[in-house]
Order: sequence, then C-alpha cells, then structure tokens
Amino acid sequence: MSDTQDKSLVQDPGKRDFMKKTTGLSVAAALMALVPPGVRQGAWAAGSDAPEKPRLSIGFIPLTDCASVVMASVKGFDKKYGLTIMPSKEASWAAVRDKLVNGELGAAHVLYGLIYGVQLGIGGSKKDMAVLASINHNGQAISLSNQLKAKGVTDGASLAKLVKAEPREYTFAQTFPTGTHAMWLYYWLAAYGIDPFRDVKNIVVPPPQMVANMRVGNMDGFCVGEPWNARTIRDNIGFTAATSQEIWKDHPEKVLGATAEFVEKYPNTARAMVAAILDASKYIDDMKNRAEVAKVIAAKSYVNTDFDSIVGRMRGVYDNGIGKKWKDPDYMKFYNGGTVGFPYLSDGMWFLTQHKRWGLLKNHPDYLAVAKKVNRIDIYKAAAAMTKTPLPKSDMRSSKLIDGVVWDGKDPVKYADSFKIKA
Repeated sequence: MSDTQDKSLVQDPGKRDFMKKTTGLSVAAALMALVPPGVRQGAWAAGSDAPEKPRLSIGFIPLTDCASVVMASVKGFDKKYGLTIMPSKEASWAAVRDKLVNGELGAAHVLYGLIYGVQLGIGGSKKDMAVLASINHNGQAISLSNQLKAKGVTDGASLAKLVKAEPREYTFAQTFPTGTHAMWLYYWLAAYGIDPFRDVKNIVVPPPQMVANMRVGNMDGFCVGEPWNARTIRDNIGFTAATSQEIWKDHPEKVLGATAEFVEKYPNTARAMVAAILDASKYIDDMKNRAEVAKVIAAKSYVNTDFDSIVGRMRGVYDNGIGKKWKDPDYMKFYNGGTVGFPYLSDGMWFLTQHKRWGLLKNHPDYLAVAKKVNRIDIYKAAAAMTKTPLPKSDMRSSKLIDGVVWDGKDPVKYADSFKIKA
C-alpha cells in the first residue's frame, strides 16, 4: 500500500472500516472454500459451519450395532463433513457413561435408556444429556442356558412354568440398570407372569462377558445385543428364547449420545457427526455390504469375535439353537429408508415409563418435557437435510408390544401405572 493510500485511510475512517470488513470477508470466503461442500449446507455457528472439533472420539461397546460408528471412520464418511472420527472401544456401559459425563468422549454409541437415566440422575450420575440420533432398531435377544433346556424350557411360557414348579434362585443378567437390555428382559419376563425382581435375581454383566459367565454357570439367562446371542449357540452353552424384535418390532436400541454441554459448545460438530453416521448407516443397510461390514467389525480392535457369529443375524438369518431356523424380516436395521435415525420423542418417553414401572424413578417425571429436552430433533433435522434423509410426519410413533399393549406416548402416566407386574 502506498503512502498516499495510507493517508487516505487515516483521513477517512469509514473507508478504513470498509477495507477491514472486506478483507475479513475475503479471508473467510477463502477459508470456507477449504471446507467440504456437505458441511457448508448447514446453519452457521460462530461465523462458520465447519466442525469446531474436527477430531472426535466416539465410544462404543463391542456389539454388532457399533457398526455405523466404526464404518463412518473406516469408510471415510466422516471426512465428507470435515470430521475425523476415532472409535474408542470401552469395557462397559458404566465406563461409557462416566467418560461421556467427564468429557473424555465427545459422543458414544450408547444405550437409549442410559442417556435418560443420567438426565434424571438415576444411579448417581446426573447431567443434562442429548440423544442426537437413533443408531439401530432390533437385533438384540434373550438367551437361556442349556441347563434350562434340559428342564424342558424353550420359551417364556415354559420358563414361567419351571420357575413356579421348581423354586430356586434363578439368575438373569442384563447390561446396565437403566439400559435397553434391562428393559427388554424385564418386559419379557413380566409378559409371561414372572416378576423380574421378586421371582428371579438380576445382575449386571458387560456384553462381551455374557458368554463366559453363562459357560461357568453364573446365570440362567441374559439379554444382550448381537453377536453374543449367536455366539452362545455356536459355543453350545445356550439358545435364543426370544429376539428383541419379538418383544417390540422396530424398537429403539442404541443411540448416538452426548452431553448437552458438548452439543451447545460444538453444534457444527454434532451435526456433522450425525450426518456421517447417517451415511454409514445407509451403507450398512445395503445388504450387499453386510458381509464386508461383518468382517470389519469382527476384528480384535472392534467386536473381537469370529465372522460367522456376526454375519448370519446381520443378514436376518436366524437359528435359535433348538431346532428353529428362519429368515427374520425384522433383523437389525440401521437406516431402513431413513426411518431408523429419527429420535422420536415417544421412544425416549417409553424408557422413562419403564424406569417408573420398575421403581428406578419414585415419581412420574414430565415425560414429554424431558424427551423434548434430551432428543435433539433440531440437530437431527439439520443432518438429515445434509444427507437427504427423509423425515417422518410426526415426532411420535405408535407400536404394539409383545403383551398386546399399545404405546403411543399420548398418556405416559396412565401407561406406566397400567402394568399388573411392577415395582
């Protein structure tokens, strides 16, 4: 810049301010040219729509339904949105909870009910939380031991008959007190007249340890995600008594969870993360990709099991271990035409009704208000727009569960209080 130009700027402050603004805009425009186009479609935060935190640790537990987190990283879906996702293998759901709460993890593949439990302070930890997206529907199961099979047990009805006829301390395991597996197990037992707290004993066991614990006789049955139910059959120590989709077709399962603090601090990162997971989910749900996905997640750094224990049920090919084989149309789904990811308010509310049913909550919460606070539909919708994922017409949905009772979220207090078997 010449001396004449310098003087003109000093003499004309308006011109000086204009030059500063236009220079700043030019720099911003140049920087934005470096950001992937998919990211720039969203709303801006702090002057940019690029992820504020481009490297992100996402926790996961070794289960088949961690696949979208893993594949978002392995296949590079994260890079499209300016992110580098670093999957972080965790030992238990308690560890996932603690690392989310203290900020060691940015987000996690996590049990739906765990997020709501932390939101309301069930079990000690209390912090405002966020459900950013549903990761999968279906694909869990309840396994029973060969010892019960030897007693003639093949399903819920025959289990109830044995428990009544031969009283003893029957032990069942689930993976976390407020989590999905606990709720499926309790609901299933109660549907057959078995009180999950008075008639049997319940313990908590991390998913990868289920098979080993049943092998040594520590439990009569458990509820867990795949591949550990299929592995139980392959190792000849038990059988599948029920799939979770028999309990509730297209039920909510794992979610992409984070703290509300994280989402408020890094809104662009949250949106980009959901977009990457949606793209990965779409890839996984193409059946021709499922063998590849099963091979990737079977590796030691992820699920750490054999390929065959994963791939069959991922494809909907089921064998219950006691003579029944079938092709299940309601196998584990991650995208399903865009219907899986949406964080329905009614799904979150359902877990609260069960927490109240089983005495984890003393009083009825404001079910809808809690769900609206936790389920970040705004973040999801922005990510859905980026990925061209269709949205449902309503943020509530209706379902009929195994006992014939319909859940639609319209009267959660009445629903929670309606069950004959409850705490």
